[in-house]
Amino acid sequence: MDRSGGQLLVAALAAQGVTRVFCVPGESYLDVLDALHDSPVKVTVARHEGGAAMMAEAWGKLTGRPGVALVTRGPGASNAAAGLHVAQQDSTPMVLFIGQVARNMRGRDAFQEIDYARMYGGIAKWVAEIDSAARIPEMVARAWATAMAGRPGPVVLALPQDMLVERTIAPPPPRIEVGSPAPAPADIDRLAGALAGASRPMIIAGGSRWDDRAIARLAELAARWRIPVATTFRRQSLIDNAHPAYAGELTLGPNPALVRLVRAADLVILLGDRMSEVPSQGYSLFGIPDPGCRLVHVHPGPEEIGRVYAPWLGIATAPGPFLDALAAINPPADPPWAQLTEAAHAAYLDWSTPRGADLMSRVIAHLNAALPEDAILTNGAGNYAIWVQRFRRWRPGTHLGPTSGSMGYGLPAAIAAGLHHPGRAVVCLAGDGCLQMTIQELATAAQEGLPLRVIVADNRLYGTIRAHQARDYPGRVTATRLVNPDFAALARACGFAGFTLRAGDAVGPVLDAALASPGPALVHVLTDPAQITPDRRLDD
Repeated sequence: MDRSGGQLLVAALAAQGVTRVFCVPGESYLDVLDALHDSPVKVTVARHEGGAAMMAEAWGKLTGRPGVALVTRGPGASNAAAGLHVAQQDSTPMVLFIGQVARNMRGRDAFQEIDYARMYGGIAKWVAEIDSAARIPEMVARAWATAMAGRPGPVVLALPQDMLVERTIAPPPPRIEVGSPAPAPADIDRLAGALAGASRPMIIAGGSRWDDRAIARLAELAARWRIPVATTFRRQSLIDNAHPAYAGELTLGPNPALVRLVRAADLVILLGDRMSEVPSQGYSLFGIPDPGCRLVHVHPGPEEIGRVYAPWLGIATAPGPFLDALAAINPPADPPWAQLTEAAHAAYLDWSTPRGADLMSRVIAHLNAALPEDAILTNGAGNYAIWVQRFRRWRPGTHLGPTSGSMGYGLPAAIAAGLHHPGRAVVCLAGDGCLQMTIQELATAAQEGLPLRVIVADNRLYGTIRAHQARDYPGRVTATRLVNPDFAALARACGFAGFTLRAGDAVGPVLDAALASPGPALVHVLTDPAQITPDRRLDD
């Protein structure tokens, strides 16, 4: 079949099971846009390339296969970098397609020309330019394999404008799947022996490459072994937080009882994650390179094992195959750590119960009572996120948040979640500084007809940085104050229902009205700037 490069690219996307792409249109890839006109692949048009890239990253989290963003060259590619960085730090499969100057103009600093290999080489798993329409199937197949294999991450493919109109008879590639090696039986036997001799073991779960089966296996393992399970930063929805073995999240400002539990553990199974700066509490929980305990590091990317910590046992596999192998081992009839697990879960329940009279504590407490169990909550970065991270009791598959700490992530992620799960409630929690990074995507949500709920915690500050100023440079406030718009009025201008919630208001009626709105709704929550976290005031 004779077709253009753009038509073949869209056919290749469909062959990979892509059902939706996120874009800001550009003249550099018009042939792709034209091919999408007659394709079953749906298109969501974002207002900023950073928003489109974050939507694609969230789609990758939701599906386990690469989310796709299409952006134009130069400024468009530069704007998309924020979403690409989230995908790299969060180990999310993603493919970013960028329009490029024509092949006969390369190297001349042509209009909006960028060398993408140099630009993105430090954060993408692979960066390449498709130099011939006939090679589109090869390059797309490699992009999908690279983005999903080992430690997942982003891939960037540049599309020269003239290549996209070139004709070819090449067929689309087959659907790409990636596997993961099963753990060696000898390694599982060695781990079984270590568990039999442990007195204070625990599992720390995180990272990506999880599917529904692996999540169910983790819950089964925790119940059978009665072993405490913690999660890394913003991975707490890998296990039902009501599970009697759940011990909490290793996050910013974690439960001190959880930190003590980790420090005292004699055997730690680090499952799927890297134990980077935030969950490791600034690389202080374990020694480097000797962690100071029997560390079993299970990770799908062999290059991550031993990168920081020298494990007692390293197993290069994804969470699913590891948990399948461990299911064959019988736990002790009365494990000596069972009471430790009960105490750890009780400490988590106490820590995660909102008791404060401050406005955000009351907001989260009401959402906990009012939202359905399968509601998806999203957030970006900022001190406001401490409330939702700590006080929301998460169930599997109900949270999208950036481990990279990227501001602006919550709203694009909520759009992706609403499109992927149209029957579920989706709520975006954002701070005033956070929301304004991608606030224009309110119009995208309205255009897509998504009944999102957006809750904006407005303390008129870049709160996290303000807190650091108060700690390190007391009395010298610079560049952290914000003069904000009326977010409720701005939301109404974008097609949302807008509500305002102040400290003296009853929380329930306002939130219930927003939740009952037939279309999208935003609640502007005017918080006390001094209440910087649930436990700390700036004037303390």
